[in-house]
Amino acid sequence: MDLSTLTYAPGARKNRKRVGRGPSSGLGKTAGRGHKGQKSRSGYARRRGFEGGQMPLNRRIPKTGFRHENRFAFAVVNLDVLDEYFDAGAEVTPEILLSKDLIEPHPGGVKILARGELTKPLHIRAHGYSNAARTKIEAAGGKAEVLPRQTAKEKKSGEEA
Repeated sequence: MDLSTLTYAPGARKNRKRVGRGPSSGLGKTAGRGHKGQKSRSGYARRRGFEGGQMPLNRRIPKTGFRHENRFAFAVVNLDVLDEYFDAGAEVTPEILLSKDLIEPHPGGVKILARGELTKPLHIRAHGYSNAARTKIEAAGGKAEVLPRQTAKEKKSGEEA
């Protein structure tokens, strides 16, 4: 065996296509591009989504829906959950709810809903309350404090700072 006898395995290397080199090459005359038309010309590049002048799919399909720039979804917590996880007189804040894995982070903050009963007084600080939840909290001797919500512009300016 000698380094000068080493070759590639059969079929491992293919000759490149040489187009437009006469009829016997198999790719002469029109060089495999067919006859005439935009795609046969040099410099042809198709725009993404172009359908030959037909109205493209992304414009044929109806567009629906609207997302307001200041709309942020709430993380929702019910009173029965608060009653189960907190002792009488405890302070309930979004940070504490997050640390106890009772909510996931939501850009709109926390809203308290009225499912279940509240049997102990709690000092609850949240971004929103249903009317029934606020009534039940106060009836149990607790306090419902509303935290201010951020708008989309305030959130963006806070991220840049």
